[in-house]
Amino acid sequence: MIQKIDHLGIAVRNLDESVKYYENALGLKCEHIEEVPSQKVRTAFFHVGEVHVELLEPTAPESPIAKFLEKNPNGGIHHVAFGTDNIGAQLATAKAAGVHLIHETPIDGAANKLVAFLHPKSTQGVLTEFCTPKA
Repeated sequence: MIQKIDHLGIAVRNLDESVKYYENALGLKCEHIEEVPSQKVRTAFFHVGEVHVELLEPTAPESPIAKFLEKNPNGGIHHVAFGTDNIGAQLATAKAAGVHLIHETPIDGAANKLVAFLHPKSTQGVLTEFCTPKA
């Protein structure tokens, strides 16, 4: 069911400045930037080997990323996303194991994917995302 680590989500205060850092200091190339209204964020993706790095900038004060930045003023790793071939079954497995689901059903995410998050209080302190390409 889980096929790979799809991406690491990193919360940032300023997406444009952060993109410049990843491109100029690390030599990575930004693949694309998009706004994700369902999560109230702007995102930028970088391909690194088999994994993507997703930078996330809040677009509203009630955004989950804005709340994360209140607690972590310097930003940092926000979540790990696992790519799955059956997000519904993956959610059912997690729920059956007693994991608190933030999303009972998948929602629209970045990069034309469906996503669902698991609460870090029941995932060893790591905000966990399942994602799969939209059909």
